[in-house]
Amino acid sequence: MTRLKVQGMNCQHCVATVTKALEALAGVEQVEVDLAQGEVRYSGEVDPETVKAAITAKGFTLVG
Repeated sequence: MTRLKVQGMNCQHCVATVTKALEALAGVEQVEVDLAQGEVRYSGEVDPETVKAAITAKGFTLVG
């Protein structure tokens, strides 16, 4: 799984928003969001830049 640190997630609504955004991308097989760690993990054959764009489009900030 690929891991990304994400800032701005602070509730279950945020988790659902990020999860839905990534699950909608072609090639994403699995998504896990760890709210406590501010981390998003995903697997599948998908361009990392597409994943990053989907997360930032929802108003969240990638760290690192």
